[in-house]
Amino acid sequence: MTDAEVPRQPNTFALWREVDDTRIRTRLGGFFYFLAWLLTWVFSAAPGSLMFSGVLGCLLFAALLAARLLHRPDGLESPEQLQRWLDRHWGLILLTSLCWGQAHALAVYSNAYNDSEMIATLATVAFATAMTFNFAMRRGRALLALALLYLPGLAVMALNWQQKHTILVTLIFYLSYLVLVLGRNHREYRATLELELKLLEQQRQLDLLSRTDSLTQLGNRYQFNNLFPSLVANAVRQGEPLSLVLMDIDFFKKVNDEHGHAGGDACLSAFAEHMRKVFRRDADALLRLGGEEFGVLLPGTTLAQAWDLAEHFRQELEVEGLQLDDQRLELTTSLGIGCFSNSHDADADAFFKRVDSALYRAKREGRNRLVAADH
Repeated sequence: MTDAEVPRQPNTFALWREVDDTRIRTRLGGFFYFLAWLLTWVFSAAPGSLMFSGVLGCLLFAALLAARLLHRPDGLESPEQLQRWLDRHWGLILLTSLCWGQAHALAVYSNAYNDSEMIATLATVAFATAMTFNFAMRRGRALLALALLYLPGLAVMALNWQQKHTILVTLIFYLSYLVLVLGRNHREYRATLELELKLLEQQRQLDLLSRTDSLTQLGNRYQFNNLFPSLVANAVRQGEPLSLVLMDIDFFKKVNDEHGHAGGDACLSAFAEHMRKVFRRDADALLRLGGEEFGVLLPGTTLAQAWDLAEHFRQELEVEGLQLDDQRLELTTSLGIGCFSNSHDADADAFFKRVDSALYRAKREGRNRLVAADH
C-alpha cells in the first residue's frame, strides 16, 4: 500500500501507519547488528581461533538482515493482513534482539573476546537506545526486546561481580532510563497518531461535504462527475449491467410560486427522502444533479430491473404525493432511463446524453412518464 492509497477507516489507518513506521525504522537495523558482530569478532584477541563462532554469527545476522529486507508490506489492505505483517515483523525484531543478547553475553563471558568486549557492550547500548526511540509504538514488545538485548549480558556480568560491578551498575541505571523514556515515547506516538486520526476525520468530513448536496444530503453533481465514469469503466471491465435513471420534478416552478422558496426546499428534501425509500440498495447512488433534476446510478442492474424500480417510484409519487408539514403536495416526475451498452455508448458522456434525451422526451410528451433511451 502506497501513500496515495492511505486507508480512511480509523482502525485500518492506525495499523497502516504502524506498519509504515516499522518498515522504515527497521530497514537498516539488521545491517548494524551484522556489523557489530563482525567488529566484535575481528577485533577479538585471536579472530582466527574463533572462526566457527565468528562465521556462524555473521551468517546468522546476515540471514536476519535478509529476512527483514524481504519481509515487505506489499499489497496489504485489510486490518487482519496489516496485523499479521506486524506480528511477523516483530517476530524478526525480537529474534534479532535475542540473538544479539546471546552474542553480547558470549563476548562478556569468553576471555577470547576480552579485547572486543567493550564493542559488544557499546553496541548493546546503541541497539537498546534505538529500540526505545524507534519502536515505542508497541511498548510491551519494545520492553521485551530491551530485556532480550540487555539481560543476558547483565546476567553474565553479575556472575563476575567483582570485576564487572562498575559497568553492571551503570548499565542497569541506563536501562532504567530507557524504560522511562520508552513510556514517554509511547505516549507521544499515540498522541501523534490520535492527531493524525482527527485530521483524517476532518478531511473525510470535508470530502463528504464537497460531494454532498447540503439540502437533500444526496450526492451532488461533483460526486456524479467523479463516480459516473468509474462505474461505466467498471461495467465495461466486469461485463455487468449499469443503469442510469434521470428525473425532473414536474412544474417545480409552480411549487416555488405557491409555497415560496422555503416550501420549494422542503419539497426537494421530501423528494430525496422518497428516492431513498425506493432506491435503497447499498450500491445505488442517489444524486441531486442541480435544481429539480435528480439521478440514480444502479450498478449491476438490468434495464428491466431499473424500469420496475423507476416506474414504482413514479406511480407511488403520483398517488401519494409528498407531505410538507401538515399538507399533502400533489407532485409528479418525468424520468429517462437507460442501461449502458458497448454498441451504443462510446463512453460515459454518450451514455449520459442518451438517457438525458429520454428524459426530455418524457417532458415533451406530457410529463409524469418514464421513457427508455433509444437502443
